[in-house]
Amino acid sequence: MKNYKENIFYKNYPTIDLHGMTSDIAEVYINDFINENLKLKKEHIIIIHGIGEGILSKKTEYVLSRNKYVKEYKKDNSNLGITIVKLSVDKII
Repeated sequence: MKNYKENIFYKNYPTIDLHGMTSDIAEVYINDFINENLKLKKEHIIIIHGIGEGILSKKTEYVLSRNKYVKEYKKDNSNLGITIVKLSVDKII
């Protein structure tokens, strides 16, 4: 993935904050967030899951690894509580 910080507008990427959610609720929110951004043809999104005990981080990775519209994802090197996701907007029918 191209370094997202090379894009000066990365802070304008659509963002969802999962803090305070249970693992199961977070899964629903992540999938809904992906679907909404696919409709809007947004190629990059940011998921804030925090660090904590790693429950939401692991759930985020689980959901992203199983979504056919997720092209790639990685944790932000400067903040491990954030995952940057690249969507395959070109796969939308």
